[in-house]
Amino acid sequence: MPKTDKLFSKLREIIGEANVIQDPDKLKAYAIDGKKPKVIVSPGTIDEVSKVVAHANQQHLFITPRGNGTKMGMGGIPKKIDIILSTSQLNRITDSDCENLTLSAESGMTLDEVQKSLAKVGKGYFLPLDPPFTEKATLGGIIATNSSGPKRLLYGTVRDLIIGAKTVFPNGDIVVSGGKTVKNVSGYDMCKLLIGSYGTLGILCEMTFKLLPLPEKEATLLLSFAKLEEADNFVREMRGSQLIPSSIETLNAIAVQKMKYAISMPPNGNYLVAIGLEGVAESIDRQIFEMSEIGKKHGILEAVTLYSEKHQAFWIAIRDFSKGLTEKCPNLISLKSNFLISKSGEMLESYEKITQGLGIDGAFISHAGNGILYSYILPAKNFRSKIESLVELIGKLTFEAMKNEGNLVVESSPLSIKKKVDVWGQSRSDYLVVRRLKEQIDPGGILNIGRFVGGI
Repeated sequence: MPKTDKLFSKLREIIGEANVIQDPDKLKAYAIDGKKPKVIVSPGTIDEVSKVVAHANQQHLFITPRGNGTKMGMGGIPKKIDIILSTSQLNRITDSDCENLTLSAESGMTLDEVQKSLAKVGKGYFLPLDPPFTEKATLGGIIATNSSGPKRLLYGTVRDLIIGAKTVFPNGDIVVSGGKTVKNVSGYDMCKLLIGSYGTLGILCEMTFKLLPLPEKEATLLLSFAKLEEADNFVREMRGSQLIPSSIETLNAIAVQKMKYAISMPPNGNYLVAIGLEGVAESIDRQIFEMSEIGKKHGILEAVTLYSEKHQAFWIAIRDFSKGLTEKCPNLISLKSNFLISKSGEMLESYEKITQGLGIDGAFISHAGNGILYSYILPAKNFRSKIESLVELIGKLTFEAMKNEGNLVVESSPLSIKKKVDVWGQSRSDYLVVRRLKEQIDPGGILNIGRFVGGI
């Protein structure tokens, strides 16, 4: 019996024939950077995941974990894919203890499903995360890529919210770390190690999070400015004030134009500062007034407040910004830079100058309170003739981030660009630590090989 037939036979034995896909046409849809898997498996329990992984480890077969695929464009080009392990059937809430503000759920659940379930309990609760594509993004994918959104300013990232995890390690062992106790600090915090590891150290199967009650009221304040200097000065004063926004975003004119949300910028408006607010109604009303007054000192052209559906629609448009762009621009390049928070305005200014200098359009959205800048590079129709210019651009933007004690990651791009750049930016000294961890935990190198920093 050929090796692949033996593989399929064993996998069917472990999880059932209905949960093993080997149809060539269906496999094409799961290709990553042009590399197609030999089989797709969908285990229904953590024990089945363990058995599949143990079998793959014994046979030295390469596994790529997958949720709903919203983040499969991230990371380096895979070296090899034998098995795509789908978590789609790991989709249950295993423990909901809203009174104690904790929730345990399996990795294949979408964040949207979790939020809808929590909103129905008592006066309502939520998991304070707002990564891109919330409707489809699974909990496992969000944690594995350390994905976050504008609200990280107030609530932090996954690292601040996860308190426990069940993970299948490359040898098939089910490893439990943390637990339901919010202040659990005994031993090594293994679940933190898996955050942002891109599925290279283990397959996340179940996680426990801290929750919060739903806020009483939410609102958005939009302030438009003619000059970046004015917008940045306003943001600087906001950061140093006693005010508590949930998010502060600065958008350039191209980003405003490309959003899937109708915003009418006033004449001469070139930059938009969007501030998210949530909490007690009286506090929000007071903060909107104070922020508007601060804005007047810095030359705002217009101030608009959004509530209810308009508020929600605006932040979905920010959060899922690239979704609308990729439909019109299949060669879109998405970049994420980090740097000193105090340099937010300078970074946006330099990125605009660099892209304009190369004759390339760029939509920029800055997490102005976090020191993160998302750049959406919009190549012209003659994409192939621009490849070298785009590679040069990524290099210049990376250098600019490094000057300000940061780095740049290519979150998504055409394969022709990926082949010419390091999607993880400039290597850092901690890369060796990551490699040693990989060698210790996954000595056979079977998990998501080639996708993480340095080709790990």
